[in-house]
Amino acid sequence: MKRSLRFTLMCAGLGALVSLVGYSRPPEFEVIVKKDVMVPMRDGVKLATDLYLPAKDGKPAPGRFPVVLTRTPYDKSETAWTPLDVIGPYYASRGYVFVAQDTRGRFASEGEWHMLTDDGRDGWDCGAWIAQQPWSDGKIGMFGTSYVGGTQHAMALERVPQLTTVIPVDAMSNIGRQSLRNAGAFEMRFWNWIMTKVTKGSRAGRDPATAAELMELSGQRFNYLKHLPLRYGTTPLQLAPEYENWLVEAMRHGADDAFWAQNNILADPKRYKDIPVYLVGGWYDSWGGNTTANFTALHQAIKGPVYLIMGPWIHGDQGKSSHGQVSFGADAAIPDPLAWRLEWYDHWLKGMTNSVGRAAPFATNVRIFVMGTGDGRKTSQGLLNHGGYWRNEQEWPLARTQYTPYYFQQGGGLSMTRPPAKGGSTSFQFDPRDPVPTLGGPISSGDDIMQQGAWDQRGGPQFWNWPNPLPISARNDILVFRTEPLEADVEVTGEIEVKFWASSSAVDTDFTAKLIDVYPPSADFPHGFDLNIGDGIVRARFRDSLKKEVFMEPGKIYPFTLKIYPTSNVFKKGHRIRVDISSSNFPRFDVNPNSGEPLAENRRVVIATNTLVHDRAHPSHIVLPVIPMSR
Repeated sequence: MKRSLRFTLMCAGLGALVSLVGYSRPPEFEVIVKKDVMVPMRDGVKLATDLYLPAKDGKPAPGRFPVVLTRTPYDKSETAWTPLDVIGPYYASRGYVFVAQDTRGRFASEGEWHMLTDDGRDGWDCGAWIAQQPWSDGKIGMFGTSYVGGTQHAMALERVPQLTTVIPVDAMSNIGRQSLRNAGAFEMRFWNWIMTKVTKGSRAGRDPATAAELMELSGQRFNYLKHLPLRYGTTPLQLAPEYENWLVEAMRHGADDAFWAQNNILADPKRYKDIPVYLVGGWYDSWGGNTTANFTALHQAIKGPVYLIMGPWIHGDQGKSSHGQVSFGADAAIPDPLAWRLEWYDHWLKGMTNSVGRAAPFATNVRIFVMGTGDGRKTSQGLLNHGGYWRNEQEWPLARTQYTPYYFQQGGGLSMTRPPAKGGSTSFQFDPRDPVPTLGGPISSGDDIMQQGAWDQRGGPQFWNWPNPLPISARNDILVFRTEPLEADVEVTGEIEVKFWASSSAVDTDFTAKLIDVYPPSADFPHGFDLNIGDGIVRARFRDSLKKEVFMEPGKIYPFTLKIYPTSNVFKKGHRIRVDISSSNFPRFDVNPNSGEPLAENRRVVIATNTLVHDRAHPSHIVLPVIPMSR
């Protein structure tokens, strides 16, 4: 079905928003919209596509225009952040054809949905179709966040001829390494993604009776969380077989191999098309670790140019300056999600001279938000004023980084200058039936099962599995290591690793780590504020390689390396640097049953005694990327 709508956009309204970020180009055209154009793929499947065309006097404007393309599983009529019926007219009125396409098997498109695997080929076919249209000048720039950022990476890895530039925001990539499978563990936000997205947009959900069953499934998510693992045919998810098949296999498939090959940029970054790339991520975004890793790899592999911006944001929320219980200051937000992209498109698709390569936020290849320089007071909204500021850099990681080990001490100390003493170790019991609850962090698609962003590490009604007001550190299954109050500010900016030695009474278990900025008690926060900065996990059977499982011998000491998500934070004078070590972080990650059974097929759980060794022969520590403070 095709329908045409006409929009007349004036300089007021959307055009006025552009000035908020210092770039203003008023509308030039009216807009005509064509809905549900069915675009054929090479296998005959047709994908539903909406076109937003520049127009004059109610007719398509003469000439050829560059295209801004978005390929989305979230309904081309809307997105989770800014509706496409706002985005499309915005760009079309400024001389672009905006093309919005439902990905295969989603909403109005034909075919079966598969996680990203068809998006390279379909993206190629979409690009070829665009190139044949009389309104196209053959250049495509892309738009989108999260999965929709992943469809950009898919087209770049496919080297679509018409693809001219991409802006992948919080984008899906390297999914067997981190952010979907994470060092062997499964990130439960994708369990939640399936449980919620299957109710709307799936082929099965088009039948009202089936949709009602799937809606009930979604509404019972908290109960299903108590009865993992998910098995084939045991829930109403069986009514949407491609979703059930993917989820069950994804939760069972721990190794980073061919199952996760789509969008694996790090495996061979030279496969990526050599085009200008603007990578956007956040310190509290679930894809933050892959965003910085992609920059490092692509910056070396292609001419680009490749740009990186990292803010204090949660997933998809670059327009906000407060996340969780913390404010980072008004400057942290990018107020208009469309204008800063317009400037990029204007430069690379229209050849305009503007601030790209000349001034902020495009003056240098890397722009980061350094958190933690606020006054620590309570804002009028009741948030912690953690604050921060923007800073331009030339590379990532920063060349001036001083990688500094902070050693775990017997009794809970964390020392930069003193390696651990002889004979130190600390043991705890890990019961998979009572996992450590997730209190914020780099999460997306959490909805109500998880809270995103920056949180005081104590319970409350926001957390369904830790509703009491106790600090998380009160649990006996968490080892807390912290410095003495700092004598001077310490800036930590970069990639973070925990290198440690450990043993277990089980053949398989997990180890988790969390980096925390400990505020001292104050008039506004009498108990202080334990601010989560970053976290990570490693599944023991994948401790040596993400390609192959190797179980532990109970009681034997093994070396581990655990990646914490990258960050940029100033730990201020008087604060403490804290590291929490445990074996679970649920429901951010799936819980290891410790039984050694195949992943997500266990029928048993085993209580494990896990031991962190921190003695002279096994100097367990966190490696912090310390940046010398300016004098």
